[in-house]
Amino acid sequence: MQLVSKKFKKTLSVVALVLILAMVLGTVASALTGCGAAGKTDNTKIRVAALKGATTIGIVNLIADTELGDPSLDLEFTMYTQGSDVMAAMVAGTVDIGLVPSNVAAVMNNKVEGGVSVIDINTLGVLNCLSGDEAIKAVADLSGKTVYMTGQGATPEYTVRYLLQENGVTDCDIQFKSEPTEIVSIFAADPNAVAILPQPFVTAALAQTEGLKIAFSLDDEWAKVNTDSKIVTGVTVVSNKFLKEHKAAVDAFIGAHKESADKAVNDVETTAKLVVSQGIIAKEPLAVKAIPNCNVVCISGSQIKENLAGYLKVLFEQDPKSVGGSLPGDDFYYEG
Repeated sequence: MQLVSKKFKKTLSVVALVLILAMVLGTVASALTGCGAAGKTDNTKIRVAALKGATTIGIVNLIADTELGDPSLDLEFTMYTQGSDVMAAMVAGTVDIGLVPSNVAAVMNNKVEGGVSVIDINTLGVLNCLSGDEAIKAVADLSGKTVYMTGQGATPEYTVRYLLQENGVTDCDIQFKSEPTEIVSIFAADPNAVAILPQPFVTAALAQTEGLKIAFSLDDEWAKVNTDSKIVTGVTVVSNKFLKEHKAAVDAFIGAHKESADKAVNDVETTAKLVVSQGIIAKEPLAVKAIPNCNVVCISGSQIKENLAGYLKVLFEQDPKSVGGSLPGDDFYYEG
């Protein structure tokens, strides 16, 4: 009986060891599925649309990894020149995730079947006031001035008009140009002209015109009059249909985007080469100078609403059509 008892105990020990090993392996497998390099539970192809502009700088490293055959995510990138083109692609259902201007995201929420959700903020404010006139140091100094800018009927116009309104400036003459290059040529003739431009065109203008300087950042001026939000240039959205079916893939994409954005900020030399190859900025030396000023971020979770909701409210008050006629609800902001 003692021999049988010992054998029985030995058998129980082996069984227990096998069970413990199985539990450990199961835990490891679960961790790898949820938090590994891929972070995916399926082999879903994610179709991503990006713009040839500042909003895409934070993702160029991820694009490069994908082109080199990185197996962690199955991504297919398409570059567009207008936010409206990205919206059309998402409405047609040919794109799952898009990097777009913040107000376009709100419009898309009403246009795309089932709506969209913002999964991260990819670019904060990129607007600066330029002039060789030393007297211009804040929005209040634009009183009585002619100011050249681009972005009529879009977020740059609404942002500037809001700041003028908050500073009590009613006699600023805004002259819109279709291309930033037109404004650069104005500076060539008159360095004391005043203009509001986005990056990377700010850096290009400074490089081409002697005596020109940044008079002020619109982000700094915004912070003086609005502590509830920030200027949000670009966001990343996903169609709610895709999010519902492939949440793990979306979460993995957000993680990969964060890594890419961090590299854009910390490895400017490598990112500059990629930005040029994608046709976002024409020359590498210019890209090296511009990237640190392009406010590249990847803000996700609860901070999305904290930063974006107030900005969309300002745009809505300037022109309801700028955000699609109504402000999006809380479900527009994806917290993960």
